[in-house]
Amino acid sequence: MKISSTYKKVAVLAASALAALAFTSAPTAAHAAPACDGKVPVTSCIGATSDGAPYSMMVPANFNGTVYLYSHGYRYNVDIPSAIPLIGGYKITNTPQPGPNATIIGYLLSKGYAVMGSGFARQGWNGDSGVATDVELINTFKTQFTKTTHVIAWGESLGGFITQGLAEKLGTQLSAAAPLCMASSTVEAELKMAGDFLWGVKTFFDPSIKAGNYSAGAAGYAEAMTDLGKVFTVMGKLQAGIGKELVTGAPSWPDTTPAAVKSMLGTIPSRSALLLIGLMAGLPAQSAHFDGTTGPGSPNSSSYTGFALLGSPALAILENGTNAAALAILATLDVEQQAGGATFDNTKTDYAAQVASEASTYSAALSGSTATNGMLAYLAAAPRATANPAAVTKMRSLLQWTGKISVPEVTMVGVSDPITPAGDSTYLANQYAAQYAAQIKANIKNHLPRGSSNLISIYGLTPTHYTTFDATGSPVTSTPAANGTNHCNFTTAQYKTVADLLAYASTNGKHLSGGPLLTAVRKMGGSTVDLKFQAALPKYYSQD
Repeated sequence: MKISSTYKKVAVLAASALAALAFTSAPTAAHAAPACDGKVPVTSCIGATSDGAPYSMMVPANFNGTVYLYSHGYRYNVDIPSAIPLIGGYKITNTPQPGPNATIIGYLLSKGYAVMGSGFARQGWNGDSGVATDVELINTFKTQFTKTTHVIAWGESLGGFITQGLAEKLGTQLSAAAPLCMASSTVEAELKMAGDFLWGVKTFFDPSIKAGNYSAGAAGYAEAMTDLGKVFTVMGKLQAGIGKELVTGAPSWPDTTPAAVKSMLGTIPSRSALLLIGLMAGLPAQSAHFDGTTGPGSPNSSSYTGFALLGSPALAILENGTNAAALAILATLDVEQQAGGATFDNTKTDYAAQVASEASTYSAALSGSTATNGMLAYLAAAPRATANPAAVTKMRSLLQWTGKISVPEVTMVGVSDPITPAGDSTYLANQYAAQYAAQIKANIKNHLPRGSSNLISIYGLTPTHYTTFDATGSPVTSTPAANGTNHCNFTTAQYKTVADLLAYASTNGKHLSGGPLLTAVRKMGGSTVDLKFQAALPKYYSQD
């Protein structure tokens, strides 16, 4: 189907920059007491835990006894050369981060709460050391500020993973916890999503991409940096090709596409192949600027419906995949080097099964069932990636969370988060549901009150229509990301509401519920706490 509207280009969204708060560097002396400046109205303290992790504490003069412990998300554990697109020039940092941002830190301090956070001893995937650091940091804070009565743990992304791990380790030593936009229960699930997508890009679009199984040491680092450049380059070529396809209706594949792919699948548009690998990896088909429902011009025009049905899903995968690619490559390198070898294995993966539930929904964008089956047949016959068994065993020994909940917890994630899918939070809710049901059964048997749930699950929702177009009919990608999209993309109101819910739970030993909870979530906007809402589980849980 040809789209008659003029189409210029879609700008690939740059990878999100890591938020860094400017705090004074902490002393390097391990396990020393914090150095506090004694200022009012807020005393600031710095120090380092026994593993060398720098930390920061901020305590208001009217400290009410409750401290919020924040765990930051994944930070690359290698420097990125300036020549790499989008993220070039990144330098490893262990700057302490005691809150999501300065606004939320100020909000908490104004209410008499203290805040603290670490920069962690190592960057990259650091669940085990992150939990150990947080445990020590809590003890250090309590020793320094003896009036502490409640500790609330929260964090985002990998920091959400660490928060859940910490909550399972400490139990009721915490008062409440909020693992926000948290990573899957195991790094293996995260690397499956990354591996499936990278393997698909390699197989369809550029076989010179290594996509894992990196060499040890400096050689592996160089291979990963080369992969970064190649993946960003091929995504740019796909961007240009999809633009041509939407205007002309003719397939346009990158020049690095293998001859065998062009021979077998060349009559299928490249956008369909990109969409397929995005779906099989579990990437959302809605992104920061592409909603899957909106097109240029009149809602009744072929341009409008054609773009919404055919172009938008693939462009969402392009935008999400580009944002996720750097983390996919660098996290793969990171975990492989920790584990001592390749950890991704798709020799037994059934990609047809992994897209079975989406194939009919996106049939038009996939160019129909015949094209879909052809692409899947090619993938089924393509060379697969093989893991090192010893490395897989080592990877599986890294920290995992189980979903056990002992104190009130709040989760929050956007329904179209491309890095930590909303299904990760749904998986936690499902794991806890069995625990809660057993608790109710035991209470009834012992003639006790049924008890209330310790979990509030908040999902950030995308608007129905949010894709916009310029006067020529080209989509606009320079606007802020839509609610419910991008990674950990929360508003100030959403952060404040979660903080308030945690404070209530910490004080009362149970969650706000009923009408007051619904009102609080409604006022923060763009979110739901509907108990019937279930996000699609990551492919690691739902297929393998």
